[in-house]
Amino acid sequence: CTHRQSPLVFVARSCLPESIHQKMGRVIRAQRKGAGSVFRAHTSKRKGPANFRSLDYSERNGYVKGVVKDILHDPGRGAPLARVTFRDPYKYRLKKELFICAEGLYSGQFIYCGKKAQLSVGNVLPIGEMPEGTIICNVEAKVGDRGTFARASGDYATIISHNHDEGKSRIKLPSGAKKVVDSSVRAMVGLVAGGGRIDKPILKAGRAYHKYHAKRHSWPTVRGVAMNPVDHPHGGGNHQHIGHASTVRRDCPPGAKVGLIAARRTGRLRGTKNIIQAKET
Repeated sequence: CTHRQSPLVFVARSCLPESIHQKMGRVIRAQRKGAGSVFRAHTSKRKGPANFRSLDYSERNGYVKGVVKDILHDPGRGAPLARVTFRDPYKYRLKKELFICAEGLYSGQFIYCGKKAQLSVGNVLPIGEMPEGTIICNVEAKVGDRGTFARASGDYATIISHNHDEGKSRIKLPSGAKKVVDSSVRAMVGLVAGGGRIDKPILKAGRAYHKYHAKRHSWPTVRGVAMNPVDHPHGGGNHQHIGHASTVRRDCPPGAKVGLIAARRTGRLRGTKNIIQAKET
């Protein structure tokens, strides 16, 4: 060979593992989403984070009164928000909070937050102060985290039971799962407004476009089997088929991590739901 390479280049190439020299596919969509870029959520026009008041002495021992000033639409969120104004218990000023709106809440309504608050729709109090069977929303997972569970439109959780000796309560989440939480965690009485939103069919692509335009770049979604082999592990073939198991292990490489990731089971749920419910009762 007449072409001479420098020793430095030769050494650098010899240090590379053999797998680098093999031909590989493109960076797939799941990998590109990790970098953010165009896949970041569209947050510029949103009203702000919807949370309870920061937990303070007045809420732990008594209650504070606020008034609903306005009911707002938040872009990208199905549930409406309520702008609630409280008087600061320590300084001469007003504090505005954004609450997730419970169904039946109206502008001008007084809202009471705290341990001594009454059990009425829109009020916020510890779930240990509510009777079993109460419908609640925007439930805290840990004391003072200002709301975690049952926040989507039409969602609610149900208080199942209280264990006063341990200071724990059992709630049923919108998914149907049961969870034990601290009895001191706060929740709003009632269910989240905006329910029935998904009952209306979308019908046309334009509505889906505007729906996701307010949320993030996640629509339309091209199926992996409709791609070429270079673009997706499910791509290629003379018919649109995966060609291998759709399940993948948890620690597989990023470019192969598509399909049913670390699935415990696959297939339809057939007849197990009634058995689970029977066990719980």
